[in-house]
Amino acid sequence: MRILHVVENLERGGLERVVVDLARMQRDQGHEVRVACLFGRGLLAAELEAAGIEVRACGKRSGLDLAALGRLRRLLREGHGGILHTHNAAAHYHAMLAATGIRFARIVNTRHGMGIARPRSRREWLYRRALRGTDYVVAVCEAARARYASQVPGGETRLRAVPNGIRIDRFAQASASARARLASTLDLGADARIAGTVGRLDPVKDQAMLLQAFARVHEALPRAALLLIGDGALRGELETLAGTLGIGARVRFLGDRDDVPALLGGLDLFVLPSRSEGYSIALLEACASGLPIVATDVGGNREIVEDRCNGRLVPAGDERALAEAMLALLDDPACASGLGRAGREWAKAQASLQAMAERYQRLYDGAPGHGPDGAATAS
Repeated sequence: MRILHVVENLERGGLERVVVDLARMQRDQGHEVRVACLFGRGLLAAELEAAGIEVRACGKRSGLDLAALGRLRRLLREGHGGILHTHNAAAHYHAMLAATGIRFARIVNTRHGMGIARPRSRREWLYRRALRGTDYVVAVCEAARARYASQVPGGETRLRAVPNGIRIDRFAQASASARARLASTLDLGADARIAGTVGRLDPVKDQAMLLQAFARVHEALPRAALLLIGDGALRGELETLAGTLGIGARVRFLGDRDDVPALLGGLDLFVLPSRSEGYSIALLEACASGLPIVATDVGGNREIVEDRCNGRLVPAGDERALAEAMLALLDDPACASGLGRAGREWAKAQASLQAMAERYQRLYDGAPGHGPDGAATAS
């Protein structure tokens, strides 16, 4: 098949990681795969190009950018008759506008995250109109699929859930030796108990609440340490908060990293304090690393974390509950280790990239084709 993925960009993030891994697997399976970026290329573009997958950027500016639409249209013409797979709302409605009159065997759109924060916004209005020519709309978890059901026209037949998958083989089982190396590198002390989180530093990820919870943990367990992996506009504010809370010496802001699997292998505990999540890649990676998890009970998190089986679920925004769950697992290595093993076995069985790619392949194969004007085409 000829497959064209359209994304906003390929900066480092969960959506982008899914697209890169899916595109690479599809190429390995013999498909002709390209990726179009609506805006700029992003850090992960080089990884695709190294794998022999073409990445082109349209350079869209704010507002209606006819030049960028023209560049996107030229890319779409090259992919006519194949698969058009768009990711999230803006990439979808821009692609559908640019593709007017161009036919594809299948058109699939994936909404990553829980989305639709403002159903009546201009973006969602444009997105709903663009769905008229779309074969399948994919949610990345059952919680998101249920939320989208009333928003997607014909959702009962066109809306599907395809859980995200990851390359399990990138992640080794967390170990004492990896923990010792990490503690030494970060000057945390040989007896450190290390918790960590991965994600952009953004209000929806609620790292501020995590710092407040960790202050409670540190008071009870002084050898505890916390790593924040990821970057964002809130970094300065969060660093200040850590100092104000008196935990600055036990918190490390590691920024944007390309060695996340190695870092996860050195943790004792993974924490996800988000206010909202879809089907978190960070949680899947933590499971694949054999880490016990403490996560907020939002979005698709409970589809990954089963309370007291492979981790703990706590209410979003509940600083005390988060701290108590973190402390319980940091202070009980035997219990934490058992939860981590269960998570790794679950990831091997349920969260593989292969399983995700097979589900998408069935969608590519299974629906009558459509053009961007909504008319059905011959398969």
